[in-house]
Amino acid sequence: MFAIRAATMRVAKANQAELTSSYFSTGSLAYVSGDRHTTFMEIYPSGLAKFDTKSGAKAMRTLASAGLPAGTSVHVTGHDPLEEASTKGSGGGPSVLLEGIVGGFGALIILLFVFGTLPAVLMPIAVAIAAILNTFTLVWGLTYLTNVSIIVQFLIALVGLGVAIDYALLMIFRFRDELREGEDVETALVETMTHAGRSVIVSGSTVAVGLLSLVILPLPFVRSMGLGGMLIPAVSVLAAITLLPALLAVLGERINSVRLLPKRFVDRGHPEDGAWGRWARLVLRHPWRVAAAGVAIVAVLAGIGTQLTPNEAQLKNFPGTGTAIAGRDSLAAAGISPGVMKPFYVLVRKGGKPQEIAARLRTVPGISGAVAPRAWQRGDTSLVQAFPSIDGAAPGIQGIIDRANAALKGTAGSLSGTPAVDRDFIHAIYGNFPYVLAFVLLMTLILLARAFRSIVLPLKAVILNLVSLAAAFGIVVFIFQQGHGSSLWNITATQAIPAWIPLMIFAFLFGLSMDYEVFMLTRMREAYDETGSTERAIELGLARTGKLVTSAGLILMFAFLVLSSSPGYEIKPFAIGLAAGIIFDATVIRALLVPALMRLLGRANWWMPQWTKSVLLIRKRERVPETAADNV
Repeated sequence: MFAIRAATMRVAKANQAELTSSYFSTGSLAYVSGDRHTTFMEIYPSGLAKFDTKSGAKAMRTLASAGLPAGTSVHVTGHDPLEEASTKGSGGGPSVLLEGIVGGFGALIILLFVFGTLPAVLMPIAVAIAAILNTFTLVWGLTYLTNVSIIVQFLIALVGLGVAIDYALLMIFRFRDELREGEDVETALVETMTHAGRSVIVSGSTVAVGLLSLVILPLPFVRSMGLGGMLIPAVSVLAAITLLPALLAVLGERINSVRLLPKRFVDRGHPEDGAWGRWARLVLRHPWRVAAAGVAIVAVLAGIGTQLTPNEAQLKNFPGTGTAIAGRDSLAAAGISPGVMKPFYVLVRKGGKPQEIAARLRTVPGISGAVAPRAWQRGDTSLVQAFPSIDGAAPGIQGIIDRANAALKGTAGSLSGTPAVDRDFIHAIYGNFPYVLAFVLLMTLILLARAFRSIVLPLKAVILNLVSLAAAFGIVVFIFQQGHGSSLWNITATQAIPAWIPLMIFAFLFGLSMDYEVFMLTRMREAYDETGSTERAIELGLARTGKLVTSAGLILMFAFLVLSSSPGYEIKPFAIGLAAGIIFDATVIRALLVPALMRLLGRANWWMPQWTKSVLLIRKRERVPETAADNV
């Protein structure tokens, strides 16, 4: 007993702990297991916790173990040590530079099969490198004005890579198409900037709007990701409409030189005669069947998505190895509540009675113990510590928090602690989310209505994007929350998804998915203006953008798969949600639902009241009469 007490004192002194509590400092049996064979100590080092703050679990364990009787085991666990264990135990993660290189190499392979010539393959990579480096520079400047989440650096490297390449793909596709049609380099470049350049600006704006909306939320962590993330599409657009046209002008027709693939694999143009053209005609012949297939797939995944539980994972689900994991398991085996790793704290102000408040809390159902250490007093204020009988992220914790707050009414105490802070965090995010959603939807509708000169197409695009998001949430729930395949990332079923992840998936995926909608509908609108036929517009638009959208989706998907190897278990469901959402959107939504629904809507696709044209300052254009094919 004396040796264990001495060990606790050594650890407290060595860590310069501002606050500690144990059986020896409080006399409370809340710190001792029922069989009296296990005890624990709460340690709170002084100073503010930062991203790079280490728990020191290994050194603490070594210090505490010295001089203990043979057979006595010591472990250091808790929220922070378990967080560190999950970072290392889930496979660690490569550096930002290495992830960027791996992502770039994967994109290079995909581009090789897309273009087949060396200049066309290397140009998107050059644009992406320029965009990424400039974005890092701007974010570096942003750090002088506000704190920026450490996650932003990974997003810049990989999301920036995918987005910049996507925009370069669109413009290079169009430039090569114009050259194949017999245009000279200057005319081809002008046509590329007139049509593809405009699409890039609209696409980048929708992505930026989705991320900028995060500043509405009163959370510095989320705001910093929104501000930092917004720079990614902004800089990528600037690189695509400035650097890339200059490169195209210099290369000219040499963009098709230095063939790297056999001639039969190189794109020869006229995509309407290829696989995508045949698929477009199939959709036009059977729109109801194609739409039904798409809706069925979406309905299954969206149904699973409704089961999403936004909350931090319970500590028992944190992956990893080492003393933190062993300590967590030892506490559970001894029958000690996991709530001791996420205790409540009650701030007792002037005039309050800490011991009386602790006694009140001990009577609250769901609280296994409460103490008021005498050393936890500074002037007229003091702290009371209470241990919930369940994990701070378990479903029943909300009821315990409510009952504890009710017990504190009429006292000078106010409840805090990780479980209470997590609940406030969720309320802050999702209580303000309707404003975020309204801002994003309104701005997107305005941008797309101006771009497509239609009210119906933007409404359809927004609805399909929300449906696509619901399906992406379903994939995240299925893999990580329910655990079907999460073992690939050394993670068991988490039973919950960290609260910030659905929000960030929404912010990124809504805009990124809209990119593909813009790519497709821009070509469809252009074809409709030329032919006056909705069916012909769908056929040409899908045939000419099908390969582009699929290739762009594959590049972004690969970038997000690389992102899932980043350290920390939380980044994995975020990255996989984006990867799965992107490829799902590029295939099921854009290849099935978009053309099928447009075929069913017919002439209604292009409807726009005259007053909306005036409000949105849309210039009048000559109308091409609808052909009889649209009246079928």
